[in-house]
Amino acid sequence: MEITPKLQHADVKALWPGGALIAPMQCLLQGQGLALPWPLRCYAVKQRPRRHAQDLHMPTLARLLLTLLITACAMAQAEQAATPEATMRWLNRDIVVLRASLAGAAPQARVERALVRIANLPAAELDAPLRALPFKLGDASGQQILLGDHLLFSLLEGDLEAEAHTDNLEALTRRTLGRLEEAREAWHRTRDRPLLWQGLARAGLVSLGASLLLWGLAFGMGRMARAIELRRRRLSLNQQMLDWRELAARLVQRLLQIVHWLMVAGLLYAWLRLVLGAFALTEPLAHELQRWWAERLDWLLQGVAGSVPGLVTIAMVLLLTRAVSDAMGYFFDAVQRGRISVPLLHPETTPATRRIVGAGVWVLGIAIAYPYLPGANTDAFKGLSVLIGLMVTLGATGIVTQAMSGLLVIYARALRKGDYVAVGSVEGVVIEVAPLATKLLNLRNEEITIPNAVLIASPIHNYSKLAESQGTLLSTQVTIGYDAPWRQVHQLLESAARATEGLRAEPAPRVFQRALSDFYVEYELIVSIDRPIERVAVLSRLHAAIQDAFNAAGVQIMSPHFRSQPEQPVLAPPLHSAPAPAGASNPISPQKETP
Repeated sequence: MEITPKLQHADVKALWPGGALIAPMQCLLQGQGLALPWPLRCYAVKQRPRRHAQDLHMPTLARLLLTLLITACAMAQAEQAATPEATMRWLNRDIVVLRASLAGAAPQARVERALVRIANLPAAELDAPLRALPFKLGDASGQQILLGDHLLFSLLEGDLEAEAHTDNLEALTRRTLGRLEEAREAWHRTRDRPLLWQGLARAGLVSLGASLLLWGLAFGMGRMARAIELRRRRLSLNQQMLDWRELAARLVQRLLQIVHWLMVAGLLYAWLRLVLGAFALTEPLAHELQRWWAERLDWLLQGVAGSVPGLVTIAMVLLLTRAVSDAMGYFFDAVQRGRISVPLLHPETTPATRRIVGAGVWVLGIAIAYPYLPGANTDAFKGLSVLIGLMVTLGATGIVTQAMSGLLVIYARALRKGDYVAVGSVEGVVIEVAPLATKLLNLRNEEITIPNAVLIASPIHNYSKLAESQGTLLSTQVTIGYDAPWRQVHQLLESAARATEGLRAEPAPRVFQRALSDFYVEYELIVSIDRPIERVAVLSRLHAAIQDAFNAAGVQIMSPHFRSQPEQPVLAPPLHSAPAPAGASNPISPQKETP
């Protein structure tokens, strides 16, 4: 038995020069219920009578080493005092929880020693009576648990649970003796062969019954699933449109799968519970399994019951949000149809404005309903929200750019669905203006997708913007040699335009001389069409009419190129000798020639 002398501050400080360092540490440790290590205490007591003046000149290195030694010992004792509790289990049964240290032994070491003593007991002495004997060891006092004359372990006041203020050492001792008695009875049952064979037979019957039930469950659920799938396929083959009964069949299939797995889990739990309960050694595990399932089920039911008010609040908020969204939708539909006139809100921009306002309403509703979501205040939910926000922030830069470009296209009213436009080298009819991209359909029946960021950065030629009021202008160029009178060329081009189907009479076709080149004159004919989507076809018919008009008048369209100076000047013939264009009702009169 270790006797711990109590050293006073003055006694320790009066020791050799290291006492000046030991004294504060001694007081600190005694205030926490600890003591200096035994070698330091004994060394300090022995050195007290040998105090000399020359000891005051102790080398600095020795003082430093002594300080480090004291600090390390104090830390070791503090760690030992903070050792976690240990539970002693025998035959899968909890006997007692040890929390205090005894004679330098931590709770875990005390448990290991007790189990070793029980294991080393002779089988004949296990039937000896269990009893408790009070003891006192220095400042420690408690109860020694004995089996006959053999010490098993000791219980201290420090082993009591700190939160259990009404508990005492006598009650803990009675509970421990009762649990040891139950464990001893279980030990006897593990060595009873009839009981062992009975447990094996019970486990075998339970396993056979569980196997039959699992097979029957799988067979029945399989037949039901196949019947529902056959019914669903018949509905999908007989109906051209989507039938709600087909969706109901799919929902029933998924619900059957969930019920199947829940029933399988229940059967496996019941089988494991009965098999473990058939043997004395595993019977505590069966009770723990049952308690664990009961706790989980109670936690689930309490969670569901606690979530009902929040779910009701969420449903009310979402219903109100849906009502506000529908009301805003009706308003924007009226604006788009022209039933309501709102400044700065045009029919072309109404769909985009409706989507933006609807998204804002739903975001506000979700933000209001979010705190009532079950688990919204947990750290896991918050971490997941931060992770999703970070992923959206880092990965949605391009998407946001395209979306903002799409809004700029829509609110600038540069184009709309059905317009015939040209973007760069792409020309076609607008079939969709989406938030991220715009789709065109060209004359080759090819669908071309143009990102909105590219669309904003390119010039947009909209041939349909003013087609209803002024028509869409269409132009073609032709080069004619200087030997053809320019007035005749103007008349030929205008007559070809009047003969072309699909051109508007107003405004009238106009001819401009764009350039006087070295070998020919560049003429441009500008006409107007009603349907820009037929622009290519009308232009083809106009080219054919121009060729017919010039061929009938005998005017050469092919432009000459000279490599040397011609012998005769290349001039247009006099106006009186110029042939009249084919079909011209008012040929040019020679009297109109001016000298």
